[in-house]
Formats: sequence, C-alpha cells, structure tokens
Amino acid sequence: MSEFETIRYERPAEKVARIVLDRAEARNAQSMRMLYELNDAFDRAAQDDSVSVIVLAANGPHFSAGHDLRETDAVEVVTGHRRVGTWCGFGCAGAESQMAVEKEMYLGLSERWRNLPKPTIAAVQGKVIAGGLMLVWPCDLIVAAEDALFQDNTVSMGVSGAEFFNHPFEVGVRKAKEMLFTSDFLTASEVHRLGMVNHVVALDELESFTLELASRIAEKPLFALKLAKEAVNVAQDNQGRANAMQTSFAYHQLCHSHNQQIHGLPIDPGFMQRTFGAKAGA
Repeated sequence: MSEFETIRYERPAEKVARIVLDRAEARNAQSMRMLYELNDAFDRAAQDDSVSVIVLAANGPHFSAGHDLRETDAVEVVTGHRRVGTWCGFGCAGAESQMAVEKEMYLGLSERWRNLPKPTIAAVQGKVIAGGLMLVWPCDLIVAAEDALFQDNTVSMGVSGAEFFNHPFEVGVRKAKEMLFTSDFLTASEVHRLGMVNHVVALDELESFTLELASRIAEKPLFALKLAKEAVNVAQDNQGRANAMQTSFAYHQLCHSHNQQIHGLPIDPGFMQRTFGAKAGA
C-alpha cells in the first residue's frame, strides 16, 4: 500500500524521481493533504543521493484546478500535519490564523520547492489554474503539452493574485497585468513565446519528452547543477523577486481581511456562485 493518498512517487529512470499528482477525479485540486504529501515527496527526492533530477507531473486530463475550495476549515486541516515552517498562530483569532496558514501552505511551500537543491521539471497538460501555477512556477523548467492552458483567476475572487506572486517574472509586466485583470487563459504557445515555458510538445509525447530531458540533465555533475540553479535563483531575487513576493503576499492577506469584513468569507462569494457552486477550484 502506498504511503501517499493524493500523489504517486516513482523512479522512472536512473537518477530521476517523478512525483505525480493523483486526484484526477477532482482535477488535481490541491487539498492540504496533497500539499504536505508533495512536500514529503520533494524532501525524499532531495535527500536521496541517487536522484539528480525531479519531475512533477499529473494524472488525468488537467494538471491542477488550484486550491481545493471545499476545505473550508484550513486551520483544522493543517493541524493534522507536521508543519515545515516556523510561522505560528494557526489557531489565533482574526486575520492572524488565515495569514499563518497561507504563509505555511502556499507561500512557504512554494518557496521551499523553488529552492530545492536539485533541478526540477514540471510536465503540464490541460488546465493549470491559480494554485496550479504555484506548483509549476517553482520548478526550474516547464514542459507543456499543446493543450495546456494557464490562468490566475484570483482577482475574480476579490483577491489581488495567487500567493506565490511570480507573474511579472514569468510573463513580463504588461502580460502579468492583463492575466490578472481579465482572468483569461494563456495558451501553451503564448507562454512559450513569453519565456514561461521551455518546450511545447504533443500531449502523447509529454511524458517521454520530459523524461528524456530529465535524463540528459541528470548526467551532469550534480554539484555543478545545484550551484548553477542557486546562481540563477539569487540573480532573480536580486532583481526584486523576493521583495515583490513579500509585498504581494501582504496585499493578498489584506484582500482576505477585506472580504471577511464585507462578505463574511475570505473571498468574494459571488465567484463561487457564478463559477463552481460546490465544486473545487481556485
């Protein structure tokens, strides 16, 4: 029996680990359990000296519909797992608990995964919505199937953007604004032109192409790979990414507090009524 309920951990090739989102029936919406299981799997691969490259993939037609909005009591869910960050206040009143949970679950985990000491490659198909971007953007490389579509619809929810706010560094300033203002989907070919995606391939070639790319990279000296990755990440942070991330996260929390005061919910309830009803999303 697998130790994971929402993901699969595989070794498809020498020196390569593959982590697969496995909630296809929910369009791989991210439950708290899934995020903590992802973190455990990433840690396993990072700490395994026989692994040089990590692939993140997904079962089913869609990579991820984002956060699972059916989990309404995030504090209760989080307390059942081993926390990985140092932030506290999960059970506090007011905005503190909301911020504590999201600093752990979304910003904190995505930052951890971005800084894993090994190359990571996301293999993406179908829809990648809001929280789904927070899984692929921390990866070093992205391979997209031709049918892949990317969206951040959080402004439609009354929130200023996804917690891992990498938009300007992924698609450029003006396209980032359009992406947020309109909630429109971006196609695989469009984000490839913008530099967000490294390769676009046919859906039936996604797995084999990504595995071949991972295997080629895995043949390089791992220490050199680690330092090359860190050098690029540091350069991006020195361009302002880290400060922008903290500022945008604070704005995100302000939006939650505003919505809580106005609507009694952390997001605009009209979004749920218009778009999902009782379904998962975000």
